[in-house]
Amino acid sequence: MIRKLLPVVLVLVGGAAGGAAGLMMRPAPDPVPAAAAPPVPAVPPEYVKLPSQFVVPVMEGGRVGSLVVLTLSLEVPAGGTDAVFAREPKLRDEFLRVLFDHANAGGFRGTFTEGGTLIALRRALLEAARKVMGAEGVGDVLITDIVRQDS
Repeated sequence: MIRKLLPVVLVLVGGAAGGAAGLMMRPAPDPVPAAAAPPVPAVPPEYVKLPSQFVVPVMEGGRVGSLVVLTLSLEVPAGGTDAVFAREPKLRDEFLRVLFDHANAGGFRGTFTEGGTLIALRRALLEAARKVMGAEGVGDVLITDIVRQDS
């Protein structure tokens, strides 16, 4: 009789020991905050359109083959409009440097509005804007208008 009872006792003891170990090893419950603060509404960014267009010559064989005209806007944190206009000459200089480099690298030839080409241009313009305005001063650079006029 003990021979038949011993396996049952071992299963019960093993189950109890495993259950106790599981209870001791469980993770601590997450503390519940006493008073959860209401969510703060996000302040929407401002969009600042730069007042004049950018005109970029595209050189072909030592002469101007076409002109690219762009209009840019900047996404800035709320209240950042005045900072953009205060630094506008420096921003325009940096943007023109990026645009001229892009034109000289062939970025405005062929299907210049292709997604990958414009992504690279936007990324370079954003880096230039953050160089002037700081990393938190500009969220994005938007190309709101782009036209190429071939001669």
